[in-house]
Amino acid sequence: MSIADNLLAFTLAATLLTLTPGLDTALVLRTAAVEGKQQAVRAVLGINLGCLIWGAAVAFGLGALVAVSELAFSVLKYCGAAYLCWLGANMLVRPRSRMASTTDERGQGGNWLLKGMLGNVLNPKVGIFYVSFLPQFIPEGQPLIAWTFGLVGIHVLLSLIWSAVLIGATRPLAEILRREQVIRWMDRTTGVIFLLFAARLALSRR
Repeated sequence: MSIADNLLAFTLAATLLTLTPGLDTALVLRTAAVEGKQQAVRAVLGINLGCLIWGAAVAFGLGALVAVSELAFSVLKYCGAAYLCWLGANMLVRPRSRMASTTDERGQGGNWLLKGMLGNVLNPKVGIFYVSFLPQFIPEGQPLIAWTFGLVGIHVLLSLIWSAVLIGATRPLAEILRREQVIRWMDRTTGVIFLLFAARLALSRR
């Protein structure tokens, strides 16, 4: 395939991947609905920073270690599952009852950036996906590092666009989403989803 064909094929594949509901979608929707736009944007930036970190690891060969080493895969897998359990259990046991205030947003913004990033960095499936997926779209003879970062950049751009759509979708429902019962339901539902993803990650194989 030509360079243009490779880019088009990757963009289509990455678009389907981005639109498939998963942990990132749940995190963005929950954060936008319960804690507001600013917090959701921070979570989105953290999620995509995690993608860039994995992209760098793949570009410089570290991602291949996770793909071939059972120990490295298992360590990341169980750390990621434990982290998701911690997040999910907190949302399930201690759900919020109100939208975060402006003060809360400023105080906790860094935390959501970190939570979004760790959710991806501690998931070895992301690394293995990049290791196995990206090389298929790098034309023969092209610089590996530049193309890896370029493809990851396309994936991140698509993710940012889709996340903006998700965050925007919560605005027409703002009045409903501010209700105490709805906020508690959103937190608990997301907590259950996180726990299910944690179990799935812990039981997963390469």
